[in-house]
Amino acid sequence: AQQEPELCTAINATAPGILAELAREFEALLVHYSTEYVFAGCKTSPYLETDLPQPLGVYGASKLAGERAIIQVDCPHLILRTTWVYGNRGKNFLLTILRLAAERSELKIVADQVGAPTWCRSIAEATAQILAQCQRDRDVKGLYNLSAAGKTSWHGFAGQIVDRYQVLYPDRHLAVQNILAIPASDYPTPAKRPAYSVLDNSKILADFGVQLPDWNSSLEQLLARW
Repeated sequence: AQQEPELCTAINATAPGILAELAREFEALLVHYSTEYVFAGCKTSPYLETDLPQPLGVYGASKLAGERAIIQVDCPHLILRTTWVYGNRGKNFLLTILRLAAERSELKIVADQVGAPTWCRSIAEATAQILAQCQRDRDVKGLYNLSAAGKTSWHGFAGQIVDRYQVLYPDRHLAVQNILAIPASDYPTPAKRPAYSVLDNSKILADFGVQLPDWNSSLEQLLARW
């Protein structure tokens, strides 16, 4: 995103606005997934939907622009902000850690960034529950946080991935012996990342009765299905 800002903006900001115009034309409900990267991560308590967005990089700024484009068009819409998404497909933190743990005896993982690892399956199931309720209301419009309960650091997440995997699959050897905690300053990235990425999910619980499980239990469930 930092290296290709124009393409990033086209995908995350312009395209959602076009989709919103089409949704309005066809009286369809648009579901759009956004990110905690719209915030700067300066808080020490979970972010509310009403907190002031302050993206730190191109990606967060483009996602915020996409949210605003949809809201401006005023079509039926659900904007779901989520965080630290992982699963057993594609590219994500979970798969990277398991790959590196099989190759290296020592891992160095950032410990001063905090968030709520959220299983993509939980997001999909919650979305289905919400959409089933929305069939009774064709004029749904809202911005909601949707993330796992609890919180941890990247270091804590990595440690739990390795520990649970080894317990569930003792016959599958992992090379890793030590997972070191490091500050984010020791692992520079093209874009600055929020130090605190925890979202408050009370609004979506109140409006739809939806609450995602604690991140630990979701991780356990995913690994048990490996």
